[in-house]
Parts: sequence; structure tokens; C-alpha cells
Amino acid sequence: MSDFGLILTLIVAILLIVFMISKLKIHAFLTLSLASVFVAIVTGVKLDIITASLEKGIGSTLGFLAIIIGCGTILGKMLEISGGARVIADFLLNKLGKQRVNLVMVLVGFIAGIPVFVEVGFVLLVPLVLVVAKELKINPATIGISLATSLMTVHCIVPPHPAATAIVSTLKADMGMVIMLGLFTGLICAFVGGVVFMKFVKLPLNADIKLVKTDDIKDMPSFGISLFTILLPLILMLSKTIFLPLVEQSSSLSMIIKFIGDPIIALLISVFVAYYTLGIKRNLNMDNIFDITSSSFSPIAGVLLIIGAGGAFNEILVISGIGEALKNTLSTLPISPIFLAWLIALILHLAIGSATVAMLSAAGIVLPLLGSSTISPEIMCIAVGSGAIGATIVTDSLFWLVKEYLGISVSQMLRYFTTATTIASITGLAVSFILSFVF
Repeated sequence: MSDFGLILTLIVAILLIVFMISKLKIHAFLTLSLASVFVAIVTGVKLDIITASLEKGIGSTLGFLAIIIGCGTILGKMLEISGGARVIADFLLNKLGKQRVNLVMVLVGFIAGIPVFVEVGFVLLVPLVLVVAKELKINPATIGISLATSLMTVHCIVPPHPAATAIVSTLKADMGMVIMLGLFTGLICAFVGGVVFMKFVKLPLNADIKLVKTDDIKDMPSFGISLFTILLPLILMLSKTIFLPLVEQSSSLSMIIKFIGDPIIALLISVFVAYYTLGIKRNLNMDNIFDITSSSFSPIAGVLLIIGAGGAFNEILVISGIGEALKNTLSTLPISPIFLAWLIALILHLAIGSATVAMLSAAGIVLPLLGSSTISPEIMCIAVGSGAIGATIVTDSLFWLVKEYLGISVSQMLRYFTTATTIASITGLAVSFILSFVF
């Protein structure tokens, strides 16, 4: 099939997903599964490869995220039941003011998101969103989208995130400079998309949204204990980034640091610490903790299925050649290298649903342009990362994760979350152009 035909198939598939979910009210898991099969058949993927690709896409996505979401949900439930999330929320609101609640969420997301994947950070921090929403009597999505936008921004722009780190290597940029420029650009992007834009968003508080009940909680943990518990997985993961370069890579200490700093192990350790700090220390017995743990799993079954189906859809888009078709088409456009890097990452993210794949592909396309351009590799890294922030739509598993946790519709997600990330992305493009005159 021609590149035009592949791109047209993608457009039809995206429209089909939105129509089936919004109008026909078919569950997102089934919709994404059907869309995957549709794209595969239309693009000529062999039938036996289709099923294997669906299994691979689901397995590779959930192999990592299932444990992450499971442990993160337990942590969130412990913070909710103990009142720890409320303690943190009250402290931040008292210090910064309730009128700056979106700024609070952006700052929390940006700081906490530096050492973790965007999905991990959102699962860990969404209890704070629910508690603050209850305190202010607002729709959780009003501030949850600010949090998710901030997490997405730091995920794409700031090393040590894998994709941001990988494109630094690909484009032969200076890591320290990219981190500094990324922090500067990322904060601006997160502020514009997560605070300025969201100030104009007014979502109704309807009966379908369940707010956390904390009014009758007694003997709540201190702010310090609550903050330590929620930051522990982040601290463990960040320790790998900080200490690993300081030790011999083949040593036993290096292996221990890598092991403890792995997101899965860090979250497992944090769950058992939370059992003590937020449970046993508050006179809960193991029967109570078992019940809390069990009750935390039921709400995430649908989330896991949807995310798995999103991973399958991404895999089909890759093996069908749609990603290559987009790269071939976009790389021939006679435009500024900064804009081209941003545009390729944006469109690939929209099409394939993986910011990581979008960034790696975009970096590979623009690499040959660096030899004949005065644009520094560091600025190109920022441009690529900025592009991958935007157009977070139904092809991205993060879209479904945020939707399910915040309890809003697909149309609301497209109207607000997709717009917020795209505004942040455009802001990053503008900052990239401005920085190009300085660096």
C-alpha cells in the first residue's frame, strides 16, 4: 500500500475509534481491539501475524504497567484511607492558596515526574487530585488534567527519561545542557498548558464522579510521614540516576542500585513501607490491610484492559508501516529544522500513540540535517521533545489511563486534555525558536 493509503487508513481508524466510543457507546477495550484488526486487515498484514502482534502489543505494554498500576493503586488507597493524601493537599493549599490549585498540581507533577514514567507518576499522584477536588468541591478533571499535562511535559523533555536521554545520544548533544534547557522549557510548557489554559476550563461536578471521603478519618499521619511515603518510590528511582554513575558498573553495588531503582522494585518496597507508616503504625491489623489491598484492585481491571488494547493498537500501527509512511512523507518537507523536528514528533505521537517512538523516529530523521544547519543539537532535542508532548489522543495509552481515573468522557478528554498537551507542545516549539537565538 502507498504511503498515502497508509496515512488515510490511520485517519479512518482514529475517526472510527472516536465514533464507536462516543456515539455507539462500545467499550474502549473492544473499540481499540476492533480498530487494531481493521488497520491490520486494510493494510495487508497477514492474519497469523495479526493475532501474534495483538498479543505482543498487549504483553509488552502490560508486562510493565500492570505491576506499576497495581502497586501504585495500593499506595494510593493507603494514602486515601489513612488521610495522608488529605494532609498533603491541605498543606499545599494552605501554603499556595486554593486559588492557585492548578499551579500546585503542575509543580507537584513536574517535580515528582522527573524520575518516573508519566503513567507511574499519574497513578501515584491521582489520590491527591481526588482529595483536593473534594476539598474544593470541583470536578477532579479540572486539576487532574493539569497534573497529567505537567507529567507529560517532563516525560518528553527532561532526561533521565528514556526517550529524552536516547535522543541526546542520537543527536550527540550535551546532556547537562539539555537537562537545564529541558527544565526551563518544560516548566514554561507545563505552566501554559496546565495552568493558563485550564483556568478557562469549567467542568461540572456530576453524580458519576466519586470523590474521596476523608471527613471521618481520625488519627491521620503527619505531613512528613505522608510526604515521605508518596515520595519514596520516586526517591528510590532517582537514586539510580544519581548514584549509578559514581560506582563501578560491573560491581555488586551497581547491580543493587539498579535493582532498587527499578520502578517495579521501588514500588514494591514502597507498598510495604506504606503498610507500616500508613497502616500498622495507625493501629491497623493485617486483616484491615488485606481488605484495603483487595478493594484497590477492582477499579483498575477496566483500566488495564484498555491500556493493553492501546498497546496492541500501537503495535499494529508499527508493523503495518504507517509509522514509516509518516516519516517518509514528513522528511521531504522544505521547512525549518526546528519546526520539522517538532512536527514529525507531534504527528508520529498522534499516529502511533507512543511519545518514545515518536521522539526516537524524529531524532533519526532530523539527524542528517544537523550537519548543514546552525541549530545546536541541544535545541533540536528540546524541539523533538516538545513535539511529542502534543496531540495526546486515543492512540496513546496515557489518554485512557487519565480518562478512566478522572472519570470523564472521550469528548471531554479530547476537548481539554488533548488541547492542554497541544498548547504545551506549541509553547515548547516557540521556546525552542527563542532559545535558538541564544544557544
